[in-house]
Amino acid sequence: MSEATLEQKVISIIDQIRPYLQEDGGNIEFVELTPENIVRVRLQGACGTCPHAKMTLKNGVEQTLKTYLPEIERVEDVVLGF
Repeated sequence: MSEATLEQKVISIIDQIRPYLQEDGGNIEFVELTPENIVRVRLQGACGTCPHAKMTLKNGVEQTLKTYLPEIERVEDVVLGF
């Protein structure tokens, strides 16, 4: 069996984070992994309108991804623009 690509690893980790966001009425959608290793996502539901969305994105999603995949540069929300 071949090793998972970086994109597959990112998607797998996002899938593991998703239930925590869903508990609060939110969700997250993987959009793309850029050649510069920037992960673009779309926060949805309650997360899309939450005043703490930036904190969730940086301290939750980005930190988790970088812990397991240090080659990730950052995570951006394509709707919120950060």
